[in-house]
Order: sequence, then structure tokens, then C-alpha cells
Amino acid sequence: MNIYTLNLGELGTNCYIVETAPDKCIAIDIGGNPEVFLDFIKSKNLTLDKILLTHGHFDHTEGVKKVQEETGASVYIHSGDATMLEGGSSSLAAFFGRPSQKTENYTEIHDGDIIESGNIKFTVMHTPGHTKGSVCYIADDVIFSGDTLFMGSMGRTDYPGGDIDEMRESLKKLKNLSGDYKVYPGHFDSTTLDWERDSNPYMRGL
Repeated sequence: MNIYTLNLGELGTNCYIVETAPDKCIAIDIGGNPEVFLDFIKSKNLTLDKILLTHGHFDHTEGVKKVQEETGASVYIHSGDATMLEGGSSSLAAFFGRPSQKTENYTEIHDGDIIESGNIKFTVMHTPGHTKGSVCYIADDVIFSGDTLFMGSMGRTDYPGGDIDEMRESLKKLKNLSGDYKVYPGHFDSTTLDWERDSNPYMRGL
């Protein structure tokens, strides 16, 4: 699985581009700078098939509208965060002084759904805590964890829709997965699930 990382938007959000076939890719979160994203996939001769969103905060979705208009890619977001794509205040765009980028053409997803692209299947794991509709995407031995799990840390729970008890349950759900995984979070560096089980203070005691 070829995975490329772009750091997009003013809050430094990781956008992951996963090559799912020789000429096809999906994107996980497009937090801004849509022109940078579009130039990158063009340079790799890739056609964007789908955009998978880990949650609805603006720093993970700000580039989605333009990229969808340019590529026709389908957009997926958990039902708990869907209204954020339509300009809801819980996207935090207004809070950070950013204009709302409304995306009205999307598909709502739920826990356990499987999204296919090319030769890869992405399983949706609902992991509320940062937002009501936060999810992780699992493909083979890789977890795209959004703002649920970071290296040595976890996502904030003090924004609207956040809940510390739900976050603990979500981290426990990840901890209890069988085997090790490479973890690609929404911000900062990648890590592994085994390292987080042993070293992350928010996960270790669960």
C-alpha cells in the first residue's frame, strides 16, 4: 500500500493519499490548500476516487469542496458529523475566523461500514470523543486515526461534541484490537499501536 502524506491547512493537518490501484487513489482528510493536493495527485498520475473524512472539523475538510468539484470524487463522513459539512458551527470554522466551505454531496457512514477503492477495503470504526462522528479507517495493518489517537496523546475533548468518557472508550476499542498496526494520525508523526499501548499515558491504563 503506497501512502503519501501532505501537510495541509493553517493547523497543519495530515492529508493521506492512498494509492488503491496503479492509477487510482483515495484521500483521507483534505484540510486546506486544495491546489497543492490537486497538483500532487496530477504529478503522480493518479485519479481521485473517494475522500474519506475522519471527522467534520474545518481543519480536516476545508479543501474538500474544491477538490470534489475538480475531481468528482465521492465524499464520506460519519452521520454524527455530517451537518458540519453543511456549514454547522460545530465545524469550528467561525471560531477560528475561517469561512465555511459547504459540501452538500456526501455519503453518511456508520460503524462497521466497508468502503472499497481499487484493491483496498477500508473498514469504518466509530471512535467518538473528539467529535460525535469521529472515525478511524482500518485497511490491512494500517489505522488512519484522525484526531482520536496521536503519538503519545489523544484528541481534544473540550470542543462542542467532545466527550472525555467517549474518548476513553474509543481508545480502549483501539487498544483491544488484535495485533499491531501502523497508525497515521490527523496531526503530528505516525506511530504504531503497540507503542501507544505501552507508552501513551491516555491508553496505557485502560
